[in-house]
Amino acid sequence: MDTDVVQVHTGTRVVTDLTQPVLDFCRDRGDGLCHIFVPHATAGVALIETGSGSESDLQDAIARVLPRDDVYRHRHGSRGHGRDHVLPAFVSPSLTLPVFGGRPALGTWQSVVLVDTNVDNTDRKVRLSFLPG
Repeated sequence: MDTDVVQVHTGTRVVTDLTQPVLDFCRDRGDGLCHIFVPHATAGVALIETGSGSESDLQDAIARVLPRDDVYRHRHGSRGHGRDHVLPAFVSPSLTLPVFGGRPALGTWQSVVLVDTNVDNTDRKVRLSFLPG
């Protein structure tokens, strides 16, 4: 299995597009599976359409389902940080994509994104692994 770690600076973004690093990682690897894993307790990865407003829609949906209010038992960090630790139960910290001829089999409008609401940590690692088929 081949693996690599991509460094991602999220800044103030909740949704960060990872599609290009995933495409670059898979290129020239043939057929197999690409596994994307975020080794953080407050982030996840998802497939969504980007560039059409979906990023803001996802951010708004997270705010409705997991408000940043101070209602969580987990209370260290910034106000409402407990919500960040609940996020991976809703947005998985990993996903696996089929790869054919070195290209992930993404749908026409699908992009791979990092979803991270944690304003206390703006630098993330994403592990990409490739299992040949």
